[in-house]
Amino acid sequence: MDTVNIHEAKTHLSRLLARAAEGETIVIAKAGQPIAKLTPIDAPAAGKTRRLGFLEGVFQIPDDFDTMGSTAIAEMFEGGESP
Repeated sequence: MDTVNIHEAKTHLSRLLARAAEGETIVIAKAGQPIAKLTPIDAPAAGKTRRLGFLEGVFQIPDDFDTMGSTAIAEMFEGGESP
């Protein structure tokens, strides 16, 4: 873990952010006293995130999905038709 002073952090912020993105943790200090920590965020890389609805339009769920096969299932369990 590297420690840098505020002036250096302001001057080289882009470089410090690049190092943090690679997994390094950097401490920012004022007058030698640590005041902040720059750490990488544990987020998926761009393009690796899961999107909701990405299969929209690829297939359709039938309107009777919740009741599909209920008669056959009732017969298997109860030996008769469902009410």
